[in-house]
Amino acid sequence: MATKKELRIGLIGCGFMGRTHSNGYLRVKNFFPELQYVPVLKAVCARTESKARAFADQWGYESIETDWKKLIAREDIDAVDICTPNDMHAEIAIAAAEAGKMVLTEKPLARTYEEALGMVTAIEKAGVPNTVWYNYRRLPAVTLAKQIIDSGKLGRIFHFRANFLQDWTINANLPQGGEGLWRMDASVAGSGVTGDLLSHCIDTALWLNGSITNVSGMTETFVKERMHQLTGTVQPVGIDDACTFMCRFRNGSLGLFESTRYARGHKALYTFEINGEHASIRWDLHDLNRLEFFDNSDLSVVKGWRSIHVTDGDQPYMNKWWVPGLGIGYEHSFVHQVADFLQSLETGGSCSPTFREALETQLVCQAVLESAASGTWKEIHS
Repeated sequence: MATKKELRIGLIGCGFMGRTHSNGYLRVKNFFPELQYVPVLKAVCARTESKARAFADQWGYESIETDWKKLIAREDIDAVDICTPNDMHAEIAIAAAEAGKMVLTEKPLARTYEEALGMVTAIEKAGVPNTVWYNYRRLPAVTLAKQIIDSGKLGRIFHFRANFLQDWTINANLPQGGEGLWRMDASVAGSGVTGDLLSHCIDTALWLNGSITNVSGMTETFVKERMHQLTGTVQPVGIDDACTFMCRFRNGSLGLFESTRYARGHKALYTFEINGEHASIRWDLHDLNRLEFFDNSDLSVVKGWRSIHVTDGDQPYMNKWWVPGLGIGYEHSFVHQVADFLQSLETGGSCSPTFREALETQLVCQAVLESAASGTWKEIHS
């Protein structure tokens, strides 16, 4: 048996995404035992010692830091995983790359395209392995959709439509900023639903259907002023509560995207549908183990949408889990991304989406916001 190699992880940020990533690191060795690299939870960093200590105790990190610069400077850290609010992504990623560390970061890559470009430049100059946690790519049904599209079964693509709907900010008294609500503060988040929710939809669309060439968007902020949680003062709200945009893809297909936090009754409704010349596919996060497929070549007496239960061993990733018929969940997409990153270290390849690939998603997000602000179509030159 080949000797295992340790990948010593330094995690920065102890929130929701810190939990999902930590779970991925912990479980990957049990379900992907053939991998040469084994993650070691070496250190976790949070602003307060008590929070870092509680997180370390819960998830099994060996040590803590309260200064991310000290974590990056440590010689016993191989990879820095950034789970902070968006305003810290660029500074941390650039510093980590300059220190020769591998870098993994939560999405979106940054607040703006300019920030993201600086990150890509630093990563590529350093030549360090990197990836961005657009985890929905790695749900088996979504990966199967990619395989079906690449096989040519859909033929020429005509339409791509997606939405991501939530309802958690429908409250005029909800404050903005601070712990738990930094996504409501434009100075920290960069944007609202465009960078938070639509970035997932855009990443998936670029992966499945290719580049976007131009966009026309509109946004709305339904509550114009909110109290800032950190200052106690009422301030203008700078994020977009809702965003809808149309687009053209390079392959000639049309796209329609919608995201909002004001869709009462929806907590995380993420769907996409792709219509092709010969067939169509659609997927719904609420039923994430199923992919729906319509094949126009079926006999008319049985023609209709079929529901593919993506749990069989010859479907993406599923041979690592249970027996056919037993589904997996949201958290498994992070285990898959860890496994793919570790595999890329073995092969010398890359783990998509890389910072360079995620830069295209950032460019589309920025074009959508610029289009909404100007009321004009925006061309995208990647």
